Amino acid sequence: MQDADAAERVARVEELLGGIDDDPRALAVVQGLVELYGEGLARITGFVAEAGGEAALGELVEDELVSHLLLLHDLHPIDAETRVARALEEVRPYLGSHGGGVELLGVEDGIARLRLNGTCDGCASSAITLKHSIEEAVLRAAPELHGVEADDSSSEMPQLLQIGTLTAAPGPCLPGAAA
Repeated sequence: MQDADAAERVARVEELLGGIDDDPRALAVVQGLVELYGEGLARITGFVAEAGGEAALGELVEDELVSHLLLLHDLHPIDAETRVARALEEVRPYLGSHGGGVELLGVEDGIARLRLNGTCDGCASSAITLKHSIEEAVLRAAPELHGVEADDSSSEMPQLLQIGTLTAAPGPCLPGAAA
C-alpha cells in the first residue's frame, strides 16, 4: 500500500469513527481492536529490536505509516524532543537562506518551545515563517504535540544607520530587510 493510499484509508476510517460516538458497543469493539493491534505492534517492535538492533528499529520508524501507528500506541522508540530536533535540522537550511535560525528550547507539556534568531528574530514575517515551515515540520515529526510556541525574548539587535525614510512596505524576512 502506497502512502497516498494509506492516507486515504486513514481519512475514511476517521470519517467512519466519527459516526460511532453514540453507539457504545461499536466504540467498545474499536477500542478492543486498537488495544489488540497495539499489543501486536509492541511485540513486533520488541522482536525487531532484539533481532535487528536499533538500526532495524530505526528503519521501521522511517516509514510514515508505521511511525504514526507506533505513536498511536505510545510505542515510538524515539522521544518527541529528539524527533523535533531532527525536524528543525531539516528546516534550518531554509531559515539560513533567509538569514535566520531556530533553537529548540525544549518540549514540555505537549508544547515545543523554540527561539527564532538571526534576521528572523523580531521580524514581522517570523510568525509566518514559524507557522508554515517550522510548525509544519515539527508537528509532522511529533504529531502528538499540542503546538509550537516561539520564545518572545528577542536578543537585542544592533541599530543600523538609516539615511532617509524607508517607504517600501515590509517584505519577507530576508537578510538586510527591515524588521
